[in-house]
Amino acid sequence: MNAKRSVLLNVHTGREAAVESARLVVERFVQAGMTVRVLSDEADQIACAGAEIVPRGPQAVADAEMLIVLGGDGTLLRAAELARPSKTPVLGVNLGHVGFLAEAEVEDLTSVVDAVVNGDYQVEERMAIDVTVRSNGNVLASTWALNEVTVEKSERMLEVVAEIDGRPLSRWGCDGVICATPTGSTAYAFSAGGPVVWPEVEALLLVPISAHALFARPMVVSPRSIIAIEVLPGCPPGVLWADGRRRIDLQPGVRVEVCRSNTTVRLARLHGIEHSGALFTDRLVAKFGLPVQGWRGRVRH
Repeated sequence: MNAKRSVLLNVHTGREAAVESARLVVERFVQAGMTVRVLSDEADQIACAGAEIVPRGPQAVADAEMLIVLGGDGTLLRAAELARPSKTPVLGVNLGHVGFLAEAEVEDLTSVVDAVVNGDYQVEERMAIDVTVRSNGNVLASTWALNEVTVEKSERMLEVVAEIDGRPLSRWGCDGVICATPTGSTAYAFSAGGPVVWPEVEALLLVPISAHALFARPMVVSPRSIIAIEVLPGCPPGVLWADGRRRIDLQPGVRVEVCRSNTTVRLARLHGIEHSGALFTDRLVAKFGLPVQGWRGRVRH
């Protein structure tokens, strides 16, 4: 006998629309005979009968088929922390502003639930990065990111040297440096002038922030490379942010190493991944309101 299928909800409870959507999701999944888990720190706000309340932590997603996120990209990044260790697929329903990581909009909620119930989805692997902070060879801290890791000033301008694969690249006086994945190319790196990279492209991005140097262009680096940012002695302390969520204070003289992680983040896709490049193009047009009037497409004879 097969075990009962289950999903976990992660909800931005500060948005009334998300709370109302969560109640609808619970109701429809329960009617379909599936178990819906709700995190204990969100259960009071959702207050929905029929859900199983579980404490936030690795066990919340253990053996769950999917983690469904109702919120914006920030909520999804938080959910990825839960889902990544168990490799549970994450499906985002956007209730934020841009919502680039989300697969669907809130008006599609009913069809989203139906697709999950029917197993009509595929899973896409997204590259993550591992981050290590060292001082004189000793490991001070480590973390990871799906979008980006940033080395930033906390007060005054930073002085850093960037390194690629063990060789020095350039020294910058700057507000910071972004090391991003293709997934993160439409997030902070985009705001700092970095290129948009299609998700199926395997690469790392290096984007200086307001660098005082002639050579300070965004760079696209091999996914096999190791990027290092050294905060020079004598400059003010800085701060490291991973996905804008996990903070590590940086003292002068430390070294930040960034490389591709062996552990991906798995995103559920409802429309298939065989044409993911075309779908991403459509997403760019929709999210940024890009003008495409006059496009005729390929002329067929």
